[in-house]
Amino acid sequence: MSLAKRIIPCLDVKDGETVKGTNFVNLRSAGDPVELGKAYSEQGADELCFLDITASFEGRKTFTDMVTRVAKEINIPFTVGGGINELADVERLLYAGADKVSVNSAAIRRPELIDEIANRFGSQVCVCAIDARLDEDGTTAGAPASGRWHCYLKGGRERTERGLFEWAHEAQERGAGEILFTSMNHDGVKEGYANEALRELADSLSIPIIASGGAGKREHFRDVFTEGHADAALAASVFHFGEIPVPELKKYLKQEGINVRL
Repeated sequence: MSLAKRIIPCLDVKDGETVKGTNFVNLRSAGDPVELGKAYSEQGADELCFLDITASFEGRKTFTDMVTRVAKEINIPFTVGGGINELADVERLLYAGADKVSVNSAAIRRPELIDEIANRFGSQVCVCAIDARLDEDGTTAGAPASGRWHCYLKGGRERTERGLFEWAHEAQERGAGEILFTSMNHDGVKEGYANEALRELADSLSIPIIASGGAGKREHFRDVFTEGHADAALAASVFHFGEIPVPELKKYLKQEGINVRL
């Protein structure tokens, strides 16, 4: 029997409230993070992901306090990301109640950060989040799809020359325990996950792949597991706005023959 597939609600937190956008812009409020986290834990979500999407220096303390408040209300694994640049940040969030940390921009800028986290706290603590976009421009025209996925920094605002697949491989080699891949093309559009790219990642890496960006209906979750070979599916707005209740989604997936924990 394969490992159970995981359903992970994701809360993007800005200035103390949960927000959700489309293609990383046009953010709207989605409620209180502590209440949402508690509700998802009670509904049977497998894990919870919290991202401080504007992790400014001023907001650090507020966000850390919120992590502590959420951790007290839930009994499922809890991943926290945003503004993690050094081991002291990891320590602060683990002490506040996080089980894992998600690193993104800082790891691309200084890949050794992944080694440091894995060596100090263990690979299971380090989730390497990758925001990537399938770019069609003059420099990539005619290239295979795998060569056109570029990694982005700063919440999707700054393109790098790092390719999705080579960076994911390097992150695994350095000790990341999981890859959280968000397709910027699919984010908030609700037309399905980037299953082709996900399958290529899942089939070429030995660590779990968390899919993010594109969930709009129950079938998209089925497809990300069957076609995208993902180990976990992360989503935000379909959960926050009550479009797909977690218990109903899991029952549906079970009926479709997908191994999930009910």
